[in-house]
Amino acid sequence: MSTDEWGISHTWLDDHEVEQHPSPQTVDALRAVIGTPPEDLEQRAPLVVISGDAVELPFGELVCEDGSARHVGGAAPHLPLGYHELRPADGPSRRLIVSPGRCHRPSELREWGIAVQLYAARSRDSWGTGDLASLRTVRQWAQHRGAGFLLVNPLHGVAPTLPQETSPYLPATRRFRNPLYLRVTEVPGAENLDPGDIAEGVTLGSGPLLDRDAAWTHHREVLRRVFDAGPARAFEAWRAEQGAPLQEWATWCALAEQHGEDFHDWPAELHDPAGAAVAAAVRSEDVAFHAWLQWALELQLLDACEGMTVLQDLPVGVSGGGADAWSWQGVLAEDVTVGAPPDAFNGLGQNWGSPPFVPWRLRLAGYEPFVQSVRATLAGAGGLRIDHVMGLFRLWWVPPGADPTEGAYVRYPWQDLLAIVALESHRAQALVVGEDLGVVEDGVREAMADYGLLSYRLLWFEKDVPADWPADAMAAVTTHDLPTVPGLVDGTDLAEQRELELGSDEELAASRTEMLDKIGASDGGYVDEAVLHAYRRLTQAPSALLCATLDDAVLARRRPNVPGTTDRDNWRIPLPVLVDDLPRYAPARALAALLNKAVHDS
Repeated sequence: MSTDEWGISHTWLDDHEVEQHPSPQTVDALRAVIGTPPEDLEQRAPLVVISGDAVELPFGELVCEDGSARHVGGAAPHLPLGYHELRPADGPSRRLIVSPGRCHRPSELREWGIAVQLYAARSRDSWGTGDLASLRTVRQWAQHRGAGFLLVNPLHGVAPTLPQETSPYLPATRRFRNPLYLRVTEVPGAENLDPGDIAEGVTLGSGPLLDRDAAWTHHREVLRRVFDAGPARAFEAWRAEQGAPLQEWATWCALAEQHGEDFHDWPAELHDPAGAAVAAAVRSEDVAFHAWLQWALELQLLDACEGMTVLQDLPVGVSGGGADAWSWQGVLAEDVTVGAPPDAFNGLGQNWGSPPFVPWRLRLAGYEPFVQSVRATLAGAGGLRIDHVMGLFRLWWVPPGADPTEGAYVRYPWQDLLAIVALESHRAQALVVGEDLGVVEDGVREAMADYGLLSYRLLWFEKDVPADWPADAMAAVTTHDLPTVPGLVDGTDLAEQRELELGSDEELAASRTEMLDKIGASDGGYVDEAVLHAYRRLTQAPSALLCATLDDAVLARRRPNVPGTTDRDNWRIPLPVLVDDLPRYAPARALAALLNKAVHDS
């Protein structure tokens, strides 16, 4: 594949194996955004190595992560894992990252689990949306049924403003969590909440659709009263340990409440996070409140995940005006967004709305934005799913004002990024799954295998029968972007696609027939039987992880999201069964029994 010095690919193969080319206008626009790296980039960018490999280091001093120092020069095969500083005798200092080269994975791995869209998993005590106590309930139910893991949607923070961002895949940050997932009644200091506040909160969870705006308004009001009554001493100690990243996030939240969710719209003197005007523009107690919310979230997440691997989802990027974009303005591309070219999944291409990292600028930043994002998403749960893992190799950049079809691929230093993922996985003792769906270029899956990432295989997508799928994979029937089995079988999904005009009647009917054939189901059959039949076929896969969706387990008809649509209730559809009722819900029990027997008999 032809790639120029800006990292732009001038050819690529589409999902029909047909060679495509970006337009000269696209190339020129992206070159202008990427810019020219400094001449000494290779002397200043991090050196990323695999432990045990023969490495030639320049003469100088190596300051290790633990503060110890040693003289280096020449061959250095036995370097400690971690993030170190290399200070050559002749030249600029640079970061030295030493990775184990492979992600953590138990030697024997064969588990089944449940994928949960947590916001949709309401309980009787939820305040408008599913929360971390709901996750605890699902975890306890799944553990009792023999499951080995959960997979949860991104839990990352959004702006503390109205309207609330609905998509979990367009957060304001990939380093901190969304306080809407707090079970308010279990926050430290909430022991004596007013019964009226509790009653009002519970009523927010009774509607046919999720109302995040109403939920957040009530959450914030009550949480602020709890905080103002006096945070625990444990919070102050925790906050001091978190350092600058937490302070910057909490400051952004306080500013967003004053000036809006997009920092570009703020007064110019507030655009620089390190500027003197920033500290003067916020009250310390407002900043402390948003930091306190993160402390409460960490406590509840640890409780929710206790004793089970919970794979958290790492989105491709963040909102262009959010906290991470504010913090890393010099690293993200201006006015460019990422997405996907036209493919079988979406013939019009996709624009996900997130600005990409400029590859050479990310390197000059020591990969720190990427390190922090991976580490924070791994924290406390023991697993990671990387959404669109192909983005570690190349990303589809859409120029300012352009259609997704008018984009081009930009290359990334994938060896370095995978080495960092492996290092963070090793430190957290966490499994890593790469979502490799869509157009996957040659070499990506081989590289994933080399670095110990599990692949991701879907019954709806794969041409091979499950028995021929790889062992090093997570196997599933569907995802949040695709039809549920019940919605496919009873025609709900087809009717909605027709209403949204997502294809001709012939195209949509043909696609549905193909999916029905894959599970051996008939049009209009019994949905509970179809679910069991689909997952019975899935159990034929030798894959390390077998994953069912909670949507299928509770016979949900509507999928959580239809990509490319803006006039649908995406990310706002609650599950039709409360998580409290899972132990008594026969279809969920039957699906769990099927998967548990398949895993333990294999």
